[in-house]
Amino acid sequence: MNSSAHEKDPVTVSVVFVRGMVGGLLARGESVDGVLQEVGIDRQLLDESGARVTGAQYTQLFRRLIELHGDESLGYLSRPLKNGSYALTLRSAVGAPNLHEAMKRMARTFGIVQDDLVLEVRRDGAQAGLCLRFANPSLPPAIFFHELMLRVFWRTLAWFVGTGFRTVRFDFAFPTPMHAGHYSGVFPAQCEFDRPVTGFWFDAKWLTHRVSWDDAALRAYLADAESHVILPSRRRGTDSERVRDLLRRTRPQWPDLKDAAVALHMSPPTLQRRLALEGVSYQALKDELRTDIAIAQLNSGKVTLDQLAQELGFTDRTAFQRAFKTWTGSAPGAYRR
Repeated sequence: MNSSAHEKDPVTVSVVFVRGMVGGLLARGESVDGVLQEVGIDRQLLDESGARVTGAQYTQLFRRLIELHGDESLGYLSRPLKNGSYALTLRSAVGAPNLHEAMKRMARTFGIVQDDLVLEVRRDGAQAGLCLRFANPSLPPAIFFHELMLRVFWRTLAWFVGTGFRTVRFDFAFPTPMHAGHYSGVFPAQCEFDRPVTGFWFDAKWLTHRVSWDDAALRAYLADAESHVILPSRRRGTDSERVRDLLRRTRPQWPDLKDAAVALHMSPPTLQRRLALEGVSYQALKDELRTDIAIAQLNSGKVTLDQLAQELGFTDRTAFQRAFKTWTGSAPGAYRR
């Protein structure tokens, strides 16, 4: 059996979000070269719009920046959001009888630890939402911080109620950014820009859902909170994820569209149409997975370029290197470094 069939699905993150993660500190004149080197991210990759880093590197960078600067807001607020503020906010919700009460407790506690950002629990007909209102007009616009805080609290609420929680819409209080094409892997629902406030919306029926976790479960969650709140979440149950899973399990054979459609019990035109409705193509999914695998393998340093080219279905290393530069804008060597 193909040994790769049991490997974990690799996760990579666009360098756009890495630039955002260090942007607040750079704006304050802080150096981030040391911490980038510490987590194995080549500083030059930040200038390549197509570059990506592994999920582990992104998580480690987030954790180390907070540890080094003692600021969970990463320099984006007028005063540091002291390390432990997020944990304190979550702990305030322990024992809440339902999600609505948990959200209100979190909003009150978060308002105690800082003033620049206000959490607001809102209701709009059949939908409920948690919105982020930035109350300090002197702060410069910071798209990444909107993205980060939205992701943090959305993923937190999803953990509160468990399987089945779905967001129906994400609102962003800024114009459509140039990197909006990356949002589908980060915010898995309808995204609307130029809204009055940043926030996310879900079926109001969840407000009465019981919050069943306790302090022990919270401690376990917080032990790896960085991974829970900032890494992209796969859109399970979608056709694009079924294709990705198939490709991952069957490599290095890499079935073509026709064979993939047969394996998924549908015709090739049907598969193409379903993927198009999700905004992707078969080839794009294949290249995305090959990019993720290549970056993960290059960072591990455990394979040669010849071995990696063969695993990814290329005739030789030259063809692989050419494709990799097309995917990421950089040569494979930048990731080995």
